[in-house]
Amino acid sequence: MTHSPDHHLTLCISCPDRVGIVARVSTFLAQHGGWILESNYHADPDTRRFFMRNVIRTDSLPFGPEEFAVRFGPIAQEFSMDWRLSDSRRPKRVVLLASRADHCLVDVLHRWRSGDLHCEIPCIVANHPDLRPYAEFHGIDFHHVPVTPATKPAAFARMAAIFDDVGADAMVLARYMQIVPPELCARYPGRIINIHHSFLPSFVGASPYRQAFDRGVKLIGATCHYVTDELDDGPIIEQDVIRIDHGDTVEDLVRYGKDIERQVLARGLKYHLEDRVLLNGHKTVVFR
Repeated sequence: MTHSPDHHLTLCISCPDRVGIVARVSTFLAQHGGWILESNYHADPDTRRFFMRNVIRTDSLPFGPEEFAVRFGPIAQEFSMDWRLSDSRRPKRVVLLASRADHCLVDVLHRWRSGDLHCEIPCIVANHPDLRPYAEFHGIDFHHVPVTPATKPAAFARMAAIFDDVGADAMVLARYMQIVPPELCARYPGRIINIHHSFLPSFVGASPYRQAFDRGVKLIGATCHYVTDELDDGPIIEQDVIRIDHGDTVEDLVRYGKDIERQVLARGLKYHLEDRVLLNGHKTVVFR
């Protein structure tokens, strides 16, 4: 199932900051009749890098994405740009990873089915069979890939093979309670998205609600971030919090937290799908 907005191209750029970047890109687009629907810029004074995102009406250009890439290439080279061009007619393909907790998976599936998340979901991969009925209901392939200490390398190799076989663009850990090995992080940098049930960098790892309860915090939260080989330390995409008090139990924290987890993962994934997230070293630039 794919729900598509009006056809457009999204051009994302990151490069060393200098005079003339906006003018050069804007002139290129104007010379070819490019109609800019949305434009975002950010200059980082610490890293001295410049970030840009332009959304362009495809029907305003006399050529398609392939020719666009060829013509834009010399400008990208001149300004030492890291850049990408996305076509809204090719929705990103997202593989969902899950375990036994269903709240994040169900929420993503609902938002996808309702058209709020513009993507394709070719399959769900889970280390337990419990959530198979959700996949069957939505007509999505389900892969049960058990993970044990002895089988972990083979299991993650199979997951990578599934990911590649379906031509996926992103992997979403919808409360997938396994640590992704460094080899997989290195293979798909900036393409593995996790929801952690804590307001990082506090309370990394297992049982963050218990950790928060033991510390007596007054705010709990959730963090959507890209996965790296450092546990729960990847570039943060989105976060949110909810207030608690001394009368709340660990069970209360878990219950409150599920709502935050769903919302934060959905927003973070939506930003990624719409090419609103640009990596800036260990941080992100998010054009909301």
